[in-house]
Formats: sequence, structure tokens, C-alpha cells
Amino acid sequence: MCAFNPPDWSVVRRELHALLAASDWPPDAAADAELALHELFVNAWKHAGCQAPHVIVALRPRTLRVSVCDDSPDLPEPRAFTDPYAVSGRGLHLVRALTHRFGADPLKNGKVVWFELDAAA
Repeated sequence: MCAFNPPDWSVVRRELHALLAASDWPPDAAADAELALHELFVNAWKHAGCQAPHVIVALRPRTLRVSVCDDSPDLPEPRAFTDPYAVSGRGLHLVRALTHRFGADPLKNGKVVWFELDAAA
């Protein structure tokens, strides 16, 4: 675990919120996207030791894709639920539940973890 305080993700959260609001995305979908982004952002800090995760937001006509990049080559693996009172280990399950697609891809110098949300039909 990192000994430093987590990085401030408020700027990227505000930018995502403003983009989705300007694009008339439903508030519930925007809230899901913000929470999923928060989980990926904190995971990049906590598990990869990245003090400034790179965030890429792409809004296509009907799909939002958010990617968080860090320098660690270790791909994330959701943990099994063994302790219902554990204070960590649910983040990737939460991302999977909030989004339509979720994944991780290796990069030359690290990895990218991403999710996609589709606009309501």
C-alpha cells in the first residue's frame, strides 16, 4: 500500500461531470461513471503506486469510455468475496456492476484499465 495521501481526483471528476451534463446524459448514469472512475483512479494509486494516474475520457455518440493508465504492468484481478466485513476488495466488482463493459490491457510501460457505459436507448 502507498504511504502517501491519495492524489486529488476532483478535477477529473468535475470535468467528467460537466462533459456528461453538457451531453444530456442522465444524472444516474453520470453518477455511475463518476463512481467507476473513482474506483479505477484510487486503484491506480493504491495498487500501482501511481501518484498521478492518467485519465482518458472519450465520449462517442452513444458510448462513454473512461481509461485510467498507470506504470504498473500488473493487470487487476477481482478478489473473491471471502469476508463480508472486509474494508477493501470490492472495487472492481463495483466497476463491473456499474458499467456495461470493463477491462484491462497491457501497455509497453504499464497498463490501462477501462470501462464503457452506453447511453440510454
